[in-house]
Amino acid sequence: MSIRPNRVKQRLAAGQVATILAGTNDSDMIDQLGPLGADGIWLEGEHGGVDYADLGNLTRACDLWGMTSVVRVMDNDYATIYRTLDRGAQGIVVPHVNSRAEAQMVVEAGKFAPLGKRGMFTSRQGFGVSDYLKTANDQSLLIVLLEDIVAVQNLDEILKVDHIDVFFVAPSDLATSMGHIGDTGHPEVQQTIDGAIARIVQAGRAAGTLVNSANVERYTRMGVRAIMTSFFPWIQAGAKDLMDRAASGARA
Repeated sequence: MSIRPNRVKQRLAAGQVATILAGTNDSDMIDQLGPLGADGIWLEGEHGGVDYADLGNLTRACDLWGMTSVVRVMDNDYATIYRTLDRGAQGIVVPHVNSRAEAQMVVEAGKFAPLGKRGMFTSRQGFGVSDYLKTANDQSLLIVLLEDIVAVQNLDEILKVDHIDVFFVAPSDLATSMGHIGDTGHPEVQQTIDGAIARIVQAGRAAGTLVNSANVERYTRMGVRAIMTSFFPWIQAGAKDLMDRAASGARA
């Protein structure tokens, strides 16, 4: 058997946009989302309830549809990162990476030797794959979150770290770190986001950010190639529209 391919990495390698959907930590819901054709599912282990015991079924549901399981871990910790990969995650998202040294820590935990120092263990992605320890590095996705203004200030150095697949500009925390809590639309915040994305793209690295239906085209035109969005607002909008139509019909 060959190692299971990482769809998000394939899309990025081809210069295409990789779409990652967030909003569920439930394997049945992942199954329902499968036919949409998204490239990956964002599993929330920092702000959400995903734990190690959950990851087997969650990542299997992603595997069933060929979607990349992308897990945001709670911190930049060696054991946290490689254990999450051991439980079947194909991708890791690490929060608050603010320096070149911290970005290098992600690589050391997320890659086997000679690229890193990941603990030598065959994850569930390696079952039946005889050369897993030699090929896993090619299919493991590493994303660092740039969500503090200090990360933007250190961006040129962070971008020098090899084997990071996506440098993801996170609007909400970035706005907070700039003194504009809850105001991602503030001109200073938007200018900082745009500037960071431009620098990532100019460096020949893959930029990522949070998007919605109103801004996704703008960001992809800027060169963003990894986009994450929550599907829950679409459910809310659709349900609200239906209820409004029902009330309007009843008044007619």
